[in-house]
Amino acid sequence: MGIKSALPRYELYLYTAVLGVALIWAGSWIFEASSENIDRKAFKESVQPGWHYFGRKMDAADFEWMMWFSTFRNHILFALAGHVIFAKIFSLLAPKIGINGCKHRSLIFGVYGGLAVLVTMGWTYMALVLSHCIILYSVALVKMKWLCFAAGLSALASIKLEPYNSWQEALVTGSFDLQDVLFYGGCGFSIMRCMSFALENCDRKEGNYTFCDLLRYNFYLPFFFFGPIMTFDKFHAQVNNTQLTRKEREMWNITTKALLHLGIILVVDVCFHYLYILTIPSDMKLVAKLSDWCLAGLAYSNLVYDWVKAAIMFGVINTVARLDHLDPPQPPKCITMLYVFAETHFDRGINDWLCRYVYDYIGGDHDKIFKELLATSCTFAITTLWLGPCQLVYIWSFFNCFGLNFELWVAKLFSLPPLSTIEGFMGGAMSRRIRGVFNAANFWTIILYNVISLNSLEFAKLVGRRLIFKGFPLSTLSVLLVTYCGVQLVKERERKEALLEDPDPVKAVDGGKEKAE
Repeated sequence: MGIKSALPRYELYLYTAVLGVALIWAGSWIFEASSENIDRKAFKESVQPGWHYFGRKMDAADFEWMMWFSTFRNHILFALAGHVIFAKIFSLLAPKIGINGCKHRSLIFGVYGGLAVLVTMGWTYMALVLSHCIILYSVALVKMKWLCFAAGLSALASIKLEPYNSWQEALVTGSFDLQDVLFYGGCGFSIMRCMSFALENCDRKEGNYTFCDLLRYNFYLPFFFFGPIMTFDKFHAQVNNTQLTRKEREMWNITTKALLHLGIILVVDVCFHYLYILTIPSDMKLVAKLSDWCLAGLAYSNLVYDWVKAAIMFGVINTVARLDHLDPPQPPKCITMLYVFAETHFDRGINDWLCRYVYDYIGGDHDKIFKELLATSCTFAITTLWLGPCQLVYIWSFFNCFGLNFELWVAKLFSLPPLSTIEGFMGGAMSRRIRGVFNAANFWTIILYNVISLNSLEFAKLVGRRLIFKGFPLSTLSVLLVTYCGVQLVKERERKEALLEDPDPVKAVDGGKEKAE
């Protein structure tokens, strides 16, 4: 059935009320657990003094969040602000010295980025990154994709597997708190960008891209250490565009999004003073005593937080990129809006890279079972290497790969008679409700599979055991009911978006009568 099938308004109002009450109820359980255990010994390291305005301690368990928005906030802002100011000064001085600023802006971006990396990490780190660039550029000249993949994945493995990663890290002199993060982030993203460059060069029919093109692409500072990855074809086309014009209200939109990101950062910081969603799952003795609703709320809120963190971190970087007239990868889709594995990702840049060079390249139109199995297997094999091979990553990759394929198997099954015939006799609204039930169950498989990578295998197993087995039937069915309500609200949003894109006269059911929406 089509995505435009509508439900009665009163039914949607009921779903909204149920979902709202359930979220408040689960949140109250988390708040109670946080307040009663604030002085717990297991919380000592991760729950630290926060804003004195609230008189409460703050959940500081996430190093990345604290690094970006507390400990190293000024350093990161200084580097990004320097990039913007340096580019602006060049754009003002270029006409006076007879240089086309628009034509050479990619060179300026690369020079500033290279100098910033050199000053921050030292000449040995710069030499290491350049060595990866030189090797992969040399392979790119051969124009054989399999060789580019082999060289790129070997280089990636060299910074993810022992003892090669320790040997390379030892080459970097000096010692400071951010060194590990910047080392692995810069090297990892550089190798992925070099692979993108090499693969795009293979597709170029005449000639080759230059080594300077690769350096300008790789050393664009906003993307260098933390991503997101922008594939070379898009970056090269956009950064060499000499017709630099702003769309109507574009600067207003950039400013608005920057202020929105600031507001969300403040909201998250406030929430960390009252809801210890990151610290609680690490104390399994406490977790075992919590209610089923509290566990469900913790699992869900951890994924929502991880999405918020990715959206804000990439949002800050993307704001700078938009000031440079680039169109960077969008933030990931909110976990609340996901009920299928095919749209599940927390880094849209990596997702775009994998889809372009692996998943879509092998899988084609993704309707053949064996091609899809091969495509997903290769995709998650590379993802496993990117994340760093270990037991948790193996488990995470296996279950997400299985989930993606299982969706295709179920879709194929329901497209065959008699199931397709039965659905054909149903109305659009009833078909949407039945699909919503399956989507609700699928939503929780996505939650449980991804909680493994965010928290721990023990926490994921406990949540699954409590919600599926020990909590059956009351907790299981009530959580699924709430999730079903949320899925239907997401489907309603998708329906309205589809109508805006293709405004067919779709009818909505309201009180037993059909009425134009």
